[in-house]
This record gives sequence, C-alpha cells and structure tokens, in this order.
Amino acid sequence: MKFEFYLAKRYFRGKRKDANFLSFIKSMAIIGVAVGSAGLLIALSIVQGFKTVINDKVLGFAPHITITTSTVDPMFRADTLETYVLGFEGVEKAQPVALSEVMLQSRADISGGLIKGVDPGGDVTDLYTYINQGEYNLGANDRGLPGIILGSALARNIGAEIGNTVTVYTVDGIPTPFNTPEIVQFHLSGTYQTGIERFDDALAIADIQYVRNLLRLGQLQATGLDIRVSNANRIESLHSELQGTVQFPYRTETIYQRYRNIFAWVDLQEQTIPFVISVMVIIAAFNLIGTVLMMVLERVRDIGILKTMGAKNKSIRRIFMLEGLFVAGVGLAIGVSIASLFNWLQGTYKIIPLAEENYYMSYAPVEPHAIDYLIVIVITIVLCALASWLPARFASKTDPVKVLAFGK
Repeated sequence: MKFEFYLAKRYFRGKRKDANFLSFIKSMAIIGVAVGSAGLLIALSIVQGFKTVINDKVLGFAPHITITTSTVDPMFRADTLETYVLGFEGVEKAQPVALSEVMLQSRADISGGLIKGVDPGGDVTDLYTYINQGEYNLGANDRGLPGIILGSALARNIGAEIGNTVTVYTVDGIPTPFNTPEIVQFHLSGTYQTGIERFDDALAIADIQYVRNLLRLGQLQATGLDIRVSNANRIESLHSELQGTVQFPYRTETIYQRYRNIFAWVDLQEQTIPFVISVMVIIAAFNLIGTVLMMVLERVRDIGILKTMGAKNKSIRRIFMLEGLFVAGVGLAIGVSIASLFNWLQGTYKIIPLAEENYYMSYAPVEPHAIDYLIVIVITIVLCALASWLPARFASKTDPVKVLAFGK
C-alpha cells in the first residue's frame, strides 16, 4: 500500500510543464467539491438555526398546552382544574387565564385585538424576555391605573407610547342603552417584540382580575387554563394523558396544533434546502470521473511502464483511486474551512440581515452541529470514492504492450 500511496501523492502534487490543462481540471474538481460541501454545511447550519430560533420563540411566547371549554360558558372553578393538572408529572406550571377579543384605544387611534388576563406576577410563558420598551409590570401606577403589555406592532397601530393611557372595552352583542360596553383603562407599562407578526400585532397582557371585570367573570372563573411543561419533548405525551382524563366540555390543545403552520414552515425549510444543496455535492463528486480519467490518459505511458515492471491491476487501480480521494480530501478540507469561517462570521457579526416581517428574525441564525459535519464528510468521501472507481478500473485494464507501442 505504501507504493501506491507514494505514487498517488507524487502524481497529485507533481507539476509537469506539459500538464497545465490537467492541473486546471484538477483545480476545478477541488473547487467543485469545496463549494458543494461548504454550501451543504452552511445550508444545514442555517436551517438548524432557523428551527431553533423559531421553536424557542414560539415555545417561549405561548403556553405549551391549553385547556379550554367547548361551549360559550367559562370555567366556573378554574382553580380546581389547576390543582388537578398540577398533579401530573412533567407539568411545571399551570394558570387560569381570561382571554377575549376587545377594542383597544389610545389618544391617537383604535384597533381590535386580544386581551389575555394572567397572574400579575407573570404568566406561564417567557414573554418578559421579549420586552423591548418599558418593563413587564402589570401593577397600578401612581394614578391607580393597572399596567398593560402590548405587542410592539399593536402599540404602533394605536399610536400608544410607554406611560400612555390605553382604554379597553368589549361589548357582548349589539350595543344598546341596556347593553353598554365594559370599559377598563390601563397605562402602557411595556411592549414586547418577538419578530413574529401574528404575535406582535394582536395580543395585550393584563392582570387577570381586571380582565375578569371586563368580561364579567367571577373571581374563580376563567376562559382557559395555560400549562407549561418542564421538558418540551414531553408536550405530546402529556397532552395525550390530559386528553384521556379531562372530560367534556373541556378540550386540550398543544402549541404544535395551535401554530401548526409555523412549525410546518420550519419543517419544510429543513427538508427541502439540504436536498437541493446536496445536488451540488453529487455533481461535484461525479466531476471527479472526468478529472481522474484525464489523469489516467495523461499518464497512460506511466501505466504501461508500471505494468511492465510487474505492477498488478489492483495496484494501478489503487493509485488512481487514491489520487481521486486526494482531490476530494483537499476540496472537502477547504469546504469545511469555508463553512466554519462563515458560521463564525455570521454568528459574531451577523453579516446576512433578514426582513423580520418575513422570516421572524432580523438576521440569518447559524447553528452548526457536529453530526452534520460528520455526515457531509462521510457522504462526500463515499461519493468521491465511487466517482474515482470507474476511471481507476479503466486504468487497471490498460494493455501495457499497446500503451508502449502507442507511446513510440
């Protein structure tokens, strides 16, 4: 094996004056493997980054599981249901909520939206981590107005700024002198921004006691129960347990069901991009067929001499397969280096910005995984080995008598 390795290395590194075209073809093959492997690794890193960021945003913004009623009536003893749900293993927190469509008005404008009443100490989500203006505070200010948190887009729609009074009112049915709207005034204590438009332009968060008054609910009533699971991998299994025990008129729903279109979009990106980019690696690998074949034709006289000296077909085949693998190895090393450099630059300096309203984030996230690197390296080497085998086999079948006669 040392003999074949030595010759393959010499052929790969050799620079003959009459072989400029062969050197050019070899360089193109190396570049092809480098670009294909780097493109696939970068695509996988970005797709993994997208998936993680979107999942973290959705799982952080919304409850993992919700229990609501199938009728128009509220939950009459939400505290009892809360105690029951907290007895399930894996439930980190559960909390009654009051959710309804309302109108929100500031001095500048008015808009429809959803108001969600939660415990003033904080709900079961990580919404406080997305506060971009003001603070997460549902307590009353010096004027006695309770605090309210609005999505940044919703706050812009009604022209509200931190400290402004926001009037919230709701009407059950058609307004009449006997059916007047319930009105509660709040002060805008903070706004949040997740980058996901459907989250930022519709939801308001307030103390559940004031929202109950707004919706004419009793002190122990609620429209639903929000549940946070300690391990996101347990959401589906815990949902199945709850679904089997919580009886009508209650129904359960997971976050994956509620926002299935967002998760489907992420899965689509994960499935299609690597497939498309993988074509680049396959094309680059099979370009080696032409490259190694050119190497064989360029050194056909050397093959004849080696066979005359007693070299076996197996040795000739190994020489050119090794030379093809050297090309693949150098291209792969360059591709991995390019992908690693890009991931570092993007992660550090965020050189590729994105339109947040379309992609839910302001820059392309990257999350390289060691397993992705390993898979790409192994697949590329295997493809390149297969691509080098055909011309190497052709070289081993060369007749030394015809070769030497041709060379005269």
